[in-house]
Amino acid sequence: MKARVIVTLKNGVLDPQGQAIEGSLASLGFGGVHGVRQGKVFDLDIEGTDVEAARSQITAMCEKLLANTVIENFAIEISN
Repeated sequence: MKARVIVTLKNGVLDPQGQAIEGSLASLGFGGVHGVRQGKVFDLDIEGTDVEAARSQITAMCEKLLANTVIENFAIEISN
């Protein structure tokens, strides 16, 4: 089965990279873009067919390695 983990900064956490991207977009002529936030995406191939077991395993991966849960949120999408 396939899983996608999307990691984003929590609201209220400064995002200097997002601000730099926003400024670059404006300088390239893409006006009207505000509040850019950057994040990370991880695509995983998981063995097995038990979706809940996979979700539990991926949650543990996020909490231990993929996300800094002090300043980041994560979302898990699983498909067969």
